[in-house]
Amino acid sequence: MNEADLGPVTLTVARHDTFDPPPELALWRQEAPLRRMTYADGHLGWLATSHSAVRAILADNRFSTRVDLQHPALPYMIRQRAIPLPPGFFLRMDPPEHTRLRRLLTGQFTVRRMRQLEPRIEKIVAERLDEMERQGPPADLVSAFALPIPSLVICELLGVPYADHDRFQHDSAVIVSREESEQNKIEALADLFSFLHELVLSKRAKPTDDLLGGLAESDELTDEEITGIALLLLVAGHETTANMIALGTYALLCNPPQLAALRADPSLAAGAAEELLRYLTIVDFTTRGALEDVEIEGQTIRAGETVTLSLPAANRDPERFEEADGFDVARQAGGHLSFGHGIHQCLGQQLARNEMRIAIPALLERLPGLRLAVPEEEVPMRSAMAIYGVHRLPVTW
Repeated sequence: MNEADLGPVTLTVARHDTFDPPPELALWRQEAPLRRMTYADGHLGWLATSHSAVRAILADNRFSTRVDLQHPALPYMIRQRAIPLPPGFFLRMDPPEHTRLRRLLTGQFTVRRMRQLEPRIEKIVAERLDEMERQGPPADLVSAFALPIPSLVICELLGVPYADHDRFQHDSAVIVSREESEQNKIEALADLFSFLHELVLSKRAKPTDDLLGGLAESDELTDEEITGIALLLLVAGHETTANMIALGTYALLCNPPQLAALRADPSLAAGAAEELLRYLTIVDFTTRGALEDVEIEGQTIRAGETVTLSLPAANRDPERFEEADGFDVARQAGGHLSFGHGIHQCLGQQLARNEMRIAIPALLERLPGLRLAVPEEEVPMRSAMAIYGVHRLPVTW
């Protein structure tokens, strides 16, 4: 079907099924991998739903990630222009600024460096499981296990006091909420920036042996840039992985054959983590602005137009993954786009993989009777959050 024969669509992220993306995405992908979509103010942009289209746009530097170069009425009124991003927040920067900042961090997130962290991750996981057993069932897996693990790890890596976790976790939750007002988001961002800025100043005065301490010793970055880097890494470093651990465990508990397969063969842990990342795809979309006219999938995206990229649709594309809507812990799920692609591919992806690969099998081994403590329909989902998952996961064993 020719795209010109199709009317524009309005992006939906509401999941009718707990673990599946909106069914409209599959229909739109089948009709046209790149098609017109309508933004909140009626402005026309583009929606990419196929794996090939999304990957191509993510890899193309003719598309900008800067919010000031995209249409302000982004999907679901996530009016990112109204929320001032701090210096150093390189996720929304283009080269050469992005290149300069990311280059300073790349050495901290190598595969080798992440492997060196594995014993510490294993110890943190074991300590959380010890505490769960000491407290006894039932428990909320989010607060007892899934959230503390990545929070502790990223705090130690950055040099952020974990004692302040209530503050930064609250601010992070406000920032990624779709329901919070712009004013609340701005205030949460300002509070988190202030907290981290004071920390950076203290590390300037007295260097510490951690990532932020190392950056503070450099003359290449301002205090504000280091603070912006810290904010990005802190929020991304615990929000995404915490939700993947909790939602991934929930998916396994709701799928006994796959749960049994993983229990029977722990060597599947790494592959299971990749499959959970693909199958669940907890980030609904990202956006780009065209810097010049670009042809993708036979369509010309004009300079200045905004493109919305549906990551769940791309990761469920049957042209890329056989039986793409199925969940199979033995699948070779490499090539999914949950960590993005191109120069903005997630810097901490190997850390997230390791935390999932270590935490979920350890949980299943330590608590062989693990099961939901409430009916499936009573698990509260994070449907109004920019990062999907569960608010709480009541379990027993």
